[in-house]
Amino acid sequence: MPEIELPEAFADALKGFERYLVAERARSAHTVRAYLADLQALSYFAITQGAKTLKDIDLATLRQWLGEQSTAGLARSTLARRAAAARTLMGWALREGLIEENPTLRLKAPKQQKTLPGVLHQEQLERMISELESQAEEGGAIALRDQAMVELLYAAGLRVGELAALDIDDIDFERRTVRVLGKGNKERTVPFGAPAAQAIQNWLRGGRAALYQPVSGFALFLGARGGRVDQRQVRSVVARGFKALGDTSATSPHALRHSAATHLLDGGADLRAVQEILGHSSLATTQIYTHVSVERLRSSYRQAHPRA
Repeated sequence: MPEIELPEAFADALKGFERYLVAERARSAHTVRAYLADLQALSYFAITQGAKTLKDIDLATLRQWLGEQSTAGLARSTLARRAAAARTLMGWALREGLIEENPTLRLKAPKQQKTLPGVLHQEQLERMISELESQAEEGGAIALRDQAMVELLYAAGLRVGELAALDIDDIDFERRTVRVLGKGNKERTVPFGAPAAQAIQNWLRGGRAALYQPVSGFALFLGARGGRVDQRQVRSVVARGFKALGDTSATSPHALRHSAATHLLDGGADLRAVQEILGHSSLATTQIYTHVSVERLRSSYRQAHPRA
């Protein structure tokens, strides 16, 4: 991206759009940064084509912008995301009176390839959690925390950001549920099992007090210095656990969420119940896990049936 300042008209528009994303759409900081980076790139491109304001960005400009990126080899997922950012910006700009018509209404972007999420077998998860449990039994606050975090990530199918944001009073041990603030500040209540409950209680009784500092507040999981655990720390813990398995290419904590959803469906859970647990706004998002289950069934069939 050029090391120059955007003209005032573009800069003011993006500032207003940023406020809209935060205040009205309740987008996460990560999403806001991604949108603004994409739209700054669009702004710089439009300026090279002679644009002075958002009104000067027409359908041809948008198509050329995406076309040049496609030719440069950018992934279809990146192009789709950038097209979505442009649509959201122009929809907002039309509402605010900054443009007179929305050029993105006829904009088409490459469809993202549908890829099945990585899923661990139940036996792999048992081994991973068993290893964490052994480390916790040897003592140490961090080991107790790590076991509790992984147990809860898998048990409740949580996103990493959701886990890191949990406070102590979000856990209801009597009902064995956790109150979660998900995407778009949507709250949901998710059940978890006895193993996760025991791991969390072990952490609270034997680990959290050792790490507690005035800065800890009511955060459920703490970092080594007593502050709320950082998402990067959670990712590191899970990545180490996956690496220790030796028989999976999974590295992201999202694989635990994928696995939880798939195992629920394999066990007979209703699709809408899984949608509620995961906090998906659309059932279509949850349906990918039915494809995962079918693929696993086909794989088992091919391996086991003598005439497969």
